[in-house]
Amino acid sequence: MPRDVDWKRGVRRLLYPAYEARMLRRLDHDKLPQHIGVMLDGNRRWARAVGRDTAHGHRAGAANIEPLLTWCDEVGIEVVTLWLLSTDNLNRPARELEPLLQIIEEAVASLVDQQRWRLHPVGALDLLPAATAERLKAAEEATRHVEGTLVNVAVGYGGRREIADAVRSLLVEHAGRGTSLEELAAELTPEHIAEQIEGHLYTKGQPDPDLVIRTSGEQRLGGFLLWQSAKSEFYFCEAYWPDFRRVDFLRALRAYADRERRGGL
Repeated sequence: MPRDVDWKRGVRRLLYPAYEARMLRRLDHDKLPQHIGVMLDGNRRWARAVGRDTAHGHRAGAANIEPLLTWCDEVGIEVVTLWLLSTDNLNRPARELEPLLQIIEEAVASLVDQQRWRLHPVGALDLLPAATAERLKAAEEATRHVEGTLVNVAVGYGGRREIADAVRSLLVEHAGRGTSLEELAAELTPEHIAEQIEGHLYTKGQPDPDLVIRTSGEQRLGGFLLWQSAKSEFYFCEAYWPDFRRVDFLRALRAYADRERRGGL
């Protein structure tokens, strides 16, 4: 590595803590989000960039989860939703999917061991291997009593699948009440649909995300929290997820606090 590059990195390491402390002091804490959704994107591309295999990228990404949650604790974020694995990714070759599921299980187990965050799996758990689904459910049970930040662990998650599951659950509920399809159709207005569907989403009972962060430079939702993010603010960061730093997080919060929210209009 050229000496000038190494020197510049050393200077940044010295200066960033002071810069971050100043940013934190200047944040308007009355304008911070209550719920943040994070799309942890770019692990594979990060691994290619450093000349390592995909699993190494996923491990580096998993190692950055606890720091993120610690940063959220620092500013009082109440709910964090982490998208770790989409339903589309379940179609990846077994040689890639199996190590990834193991890394996710290990990351979730590490969060359980911390006993700092209350975990809640969101996604189509029935699409996951039975062992993975059971470990996610066990993690929720093991942290049910924790009073810290609620962390939604989105594994096997897809926004369209969530809405389909919510509609299916709604129909089953009404069928149990004896409601006919004709009666249900007569009741369906946009307001009624919103009220009814929200009670059957994976995140039912939670506030919608105020801010959605996506790393890696991609600027699309990709199916993340499709229903819940209708009025969310979005922040796209160029850094790959393993390189996402506290300063990047604080910049996202600053950008959010500086915006004039108009309720999705």
